[in-house]
Amino acid sequence: MYKKRIQYVQNYLKQEKIDFAFIQGKANLFYLTGFRCEPHERLVSLIVAPTAEPVLVAPHMERSLILAAGWQGDIIGYSDTDNPWEFITTYLHNNKVGTEKMAIEPSLLSYERSQALLRLGENTLLQNIEETLLHSRLIKSQEEKAILQEAAKRADFGVEVGVSAIKAGRTEIEIIAMIEFELKKKGVTEMSFNTLVLTGANSANPHGKPGMNEVKPGDFVLFDLGVVYEGYCSDITRTVAFDHVSDKQQEIYATVLKAQLQAIESSVIGESLGQIDEAARSVITDAGYGDYFPHRIGHGLGTEVHEWPSLNATNTMQLQEGMVYTIEPGIYVPHVGGVRIEDDIFVEKDGPKCLTNYPKELQIIK
Repeated sequence: MYKKRIQYVQNYLKQEKIDFAFIQGKANLFYLTGFRCEPHERLVSLIVAPTAEPVLVAPHMERSLILAAGWQGDIIGYSDTDNPWEFITTYLHNNKVGTEKMAIEPSLLSYERSQALLRLGENTLLQNIEETLLHSRLIKSQEEKAILQEAAKRADFGVEVGVSAIKAGRTEIEIIAMIEFELKKKGVTEMSFNTLVLTGANSANPHGKPGMNEVKPGDFVLFDLGVVYEGYCSDITRTVAFDHVSDKQQEIYATVLKAQLQAIESSVIGESLGQIDEAARSVITDAGYGDYFPHRIGHGLGTEVHEWPSLNATNTMQLQEGMVYTIEPGIYVPHVGGVRIEDDIFVEKDGPKCLTNYPKELQIIK
């Protein structure tokens, strides 16, 4: 699997006449090598040339983890007292790899490292390989689908724990602690992003900051969470109510649910991604809440929690079998609260499949 992915990169380099690719993004490294880590300030990178064998540059302390991840290629190891760029220079020279044109991930490459790359040669040009890598990750295999399904199941469980933890006077932070404690007991070591539990007026902030806000009767309680399972991310949002709801809250919830179901129903092969956004947005706008839906309908999901494709109103890309993304419409009314409902969708030949399955009907927790 990893060999085939690296060959994809090598073919691109040959086609574009690029000497080598310098890949250091966490998600891209995992996608190409199976190794996932947080290197902090230390350099961890994959060097891929069109013909030479690829090499992983990493601190010596990571070697056993790299091998355990299944990497079978060469490793350039270094200690904290070494300069890894000297080893990279030697590798390039020994393998007769040029330095005139290098492929990089611009949004992930620091200025310091870009300068180190430019010092490897004279009149060196840096070219963007980021979109090529994102395109490579766009269509998921059945093996990837199975992993994403497991990640989604754990996200479902996280919401289940959170809903059961709702209690008058309990704070957002307390509920988050209970969710993540139970997930860790299930073996989850990494969340896809910082878990959100937002209650009352705070739920009207799409990406609100959880704090010491206490759950009160009549509140919406919004959960947004995901886990990383075998390198792949899940992402789910559910909103419930505590004790009772007003007619206005019921209307808001019903509108969001209708919009979400409409967008999922529109997720058929050949449809443009912008039209999926429009399918949900039209429902919310027609109900009079268009100004309270400030974000796109969804985003791609895989080795990163946000990747291609972007399901925004202007995206004309057509839906393809194997794409995975979220559908997450929301309405956020200041001083009233917010509702978002989000599922992870895998596009199959015969239609969309929801990987997340926690119930979506309005629940009023007593």
